[in-house]
Amino acid sequence: MKTTIKEVSKFVDKEVTIGAWIANKRSSGKIAFLQLRDGTGFIQGVVVKAEVDEAVFQTAKSITQESSIFVTGVVRVDERSPFGYELGVTGIEVIHESVNYPITPKEHGTEFLMDHRHLWLRSKRQHAVMKIRNEIIRATYEFFNKEGFTKVDPPILTGSAPEGTSELFATKYFDEDAYLSQSGQLYMEAAAMALGKVFSFGPTFRAEKSKTRRHLIEFWMIEPEMAFYDFEDNLVVQENYVSYVVQSVLENCSLELTVLGRDTEKLQQIKAPFPRISYDDAIKFLNEKGFDDIKWGDDFGAPHETAIAESFDKPVFITHYPTGIKPFYMQPAPDRDDVVLCADLIAPEGYGEIIGGSQRIHDHELLKQRIEEHDLSPEAYQWYLQLREFGSVPHSGFGLGLERTVAWISGVEHVRETIPFPRLLNRLYP
Repeated sequence: MKTTIKEVSKFVDKEVTIGAWIANKRSSGKIAFLQLRDGTGFIQGVVVKAEVDEAVFQTAKSITQESSIFVTGVVRVDERSPFGYELGVTGIEVIHESVNYPITPKEHGTEFLMDHRHLWLRSKRQHAVMKIRNEIIRATYEFFNKEGFTKVDPPILTGSAPEGTSELFATKYFDEDAYLSQSGQLYMEAAAMALGKVFSFGPTFRAEKSKTRRHLIEFWMIEPEMAFYDFEDNLVVQENYVSYVVQSVLENCSLELTVLGRDTEKLQQIKAPFPRISYDDAIKFLNEKGFDDIKWGDDFGAPHETAIAESFDKPVFITHYPTGIKPFYMQPAPDRDDVVLCADLIAPEGYGEIIGGSQRIHDHELLKQRIEEHDLSPEAYQWYLQLREFGSVPHSGFGLGLERTVAWISGVEHVRETIPFPRLLNRLYP
């Protein structure tokens, strides 16, 4: 019976055949242990010399790391294994023998591993991170489909920039200037006026010359927009969504979290509602904590966000930022014109902002004024302004950065491990 490692629980005490690679191996005299992987998971294959043909045992001893094989054996329950099963090997058919595989069980430097990212993905740790990433994506679609959202795909090539052009990759679009999208938000607002509640999931690009562990040049974002939703409605959707995703990972990726050594007790606490702190109070809090470098009107850096997050055991919303440090499209607070109805959601444990969101300006004249104040082209934003001319309504939305969320939930330190092939300031290969 041909099967996969993921499905072996269905075949306890039965003989199966699995197409696999040799992740690692060790032998001690009359027994060989093969660490097998097939993309669905990892399992140990045990080859006992007295129980197999001599040729099979010799193959088990000589087979090299990352060689591909068809392995046949009897599935057994193994209480010592985190996976819970092992394979008593009865036969091995070599498909392709790997020679001098560069990533050995010894320690390797980060740059070496990044140069070999196409192979590093095969490791148990990277496999676990990618499985958690996949579960977050699956749960995202499930959540928004359950909540009545429609998936809409905004363009990647745009003629204007939601937040200015300084951090955009420019390209030529025949005889026009174009940019790689840094956000699908403006287009999602148009979609929300047609479909009510929408979300997108796609790549975004930031030409930001940052080398921190939180930044990528190319990353993926989930961007919902909701007609008739105000600022408070928006925060409820965000906390329910994040809670849903975290609990889905806990339920469906327990083995992967174990592989990564993640403290799941901290994740168990991630359930809505989330705490909130205003920007005003955050500034006071930081000043009291000895951060003399921050004053009202400044944006927060990583140390500031971390200090605030450490006061809570859940993600925390920082709300009502100054108008001057936020994009042009954010709705002013009804009682103050110096702050806007926005919030950043800061993840615990030093992972920083994972969501930025706001209520959007729905008044045509105010939005036109903001566009002019930000020295943006009214012609380029004519279509966006028209959304406020024909049946404008209060509406809100947010964007969640997938890679930062994967890093937080999986507990890995750097976002470069949370995307299959990271694009960094100094890296376009492989």
